[in-house]
Amino acid sequence: MHTVYIFLTGPMVWVSLLILVFGLIGKFIYLTSMAKKRDPWIFNYFQFKYAIKSILIWLVPFATMNMRRNPVMTVVTFVFHICLIIVPIFALAHVIMWEEAWGISWWTLPETVAVTMSFLVLGGILFFIIRRMKLPEARYVTRVQDYFILLIVALPFLTGLLAYYQIFNYQLMIILHVAAGHIMLIAIPFTWLSHLLLFPMLRGYVGSEFQGVRNVKDW
Repeated sequence: MHTVYIFLTGPMVWVSLLILVFGLIGKFIYLTSMAKKRDPWIFNYFQFKYAIKSILIWLVPFATMNMRRNPVMTVVTFVFHICLIIVPIFALAHVIMWEEAWGISWWTLPETVAVTMSFLVLGGILFFIIRRMKLPEARYVTRVQDYFILLIVALPFLTGLLAYYQIFNYQLMIILHVAAGHIMLIAIPFTWLSHLLLFPMLRGYVGSEFQGVRNVKDW
């Protein structure tokens, strides 16, 4: 079991990060080439000033009409994404691992804050699952794969909490926690988790078209 842990926290880290980075780069190249092939005029009216403005506005809670129309969804979505990003980067155990492996460290979250934010991530996932099951327009476009991807996102946080509270076998939970983290990183370029890349691309495109061509706001 110790050998598995060493592998997961050593060589496998590089494998996951390389797949993540080059997978996203490959997806970006593929999507831009397909867009240019299907609509060669897209890049003619693309303007960074409109793209950046649109991206920044859509990153502010309740800055858009759609967000104001769906306040609960807006709050849950922003809390979920903030916690999803911050916890893996600033959790004490993660920073210690980086320091032991590469000699670098940074500010960490208090453990109680990290634990609370982990529960918020799981709560957000439960909200999204219920929403997909109950809301007709969401249920219509939901596939089995979508629930599977939500499970992939949930597992690193669930196993992390189980390890923190030492529920079940601690060493097993730690190994499952690290393995689940790798699975999520590897899945990002190949699933809708890649919206971390698609969001700025889409907003840049829509912002340029609406503001630069139609002279109207896209928010």
